[in-house]
Amino acid sequence: MTELKFDENGLIPAIVQDYYTKAVLTLAYMNAESLAISIAEKKTCFYSRSRKELWRKGETSGNYQHIVSICADCDNDALVVEVIKDGPACHTGAESCFGTTVFVSDEVRRFSFCSLFELLLDRNETRPEGSYTTYLFEKGLDKILKKIGEESTEVIIGAKNSKEELVYEISDLIYHLMVLMVNQGVEIKDIVNELASRHVIDKKEKQTDFLSAN
Repeated sequence: MTELKFDENGLIPAIVQDYYTKAVLTLAYMNAESLAISIAEKKTCFYSRSRKELWRKGETSGNYQHIVSICADCDNDALVVEVIKDGPACHTGAESCFGTTVFVSDEVRRFSFCSLFELLLDRNETRPEGSYTTYLFEKGLDKILKKIGEESTEVIIGAKNSKEELVYEISDLIYHLMVLMVNQGVEIKDIVNELASRHVIDKKEKQTDFLSAN
């Protein structure tokens, strides 16, 4: 707190980021008091530049943001706040305040596991004709499990052949695993939380280890 650099108005910008998806949710401002409240309550509290007062996110909407971490940049004049949100971040009802595209590169394809998962959720709900994903959902659990078994074997074969083949087969396996997740009602955050519970940092040795559930 003492090393942070607040501007001439006593404010510091706070970029709020979704803990699970890493999507940027909003840009707000904090002063020393709202930052202290945020840390004490483990929920975001900001300073409204227009109303000239503190405001706790979710106080009226119920869309609280539970703080996972707060990090300062190298100059100590900006913050990134990772949160687990109870609902949309934007007052418009959108998940993020950043929804208007200004520019998208033609050279790089935008992709995230979360966007793929959202697409699979939609396929399961709408079941569009001609979709392979629809076919899997309609065939049901046994078909999905059979495909996962086949893809797992192909990953092993790919690992013996080449990196390119391995990457291709791992991608197939991940896709089918995500179909299984949707079919069984498992969310990405469930996997993240499970992996996080196994991730242990040995402070003495300063090494990171991964504990198996077995």
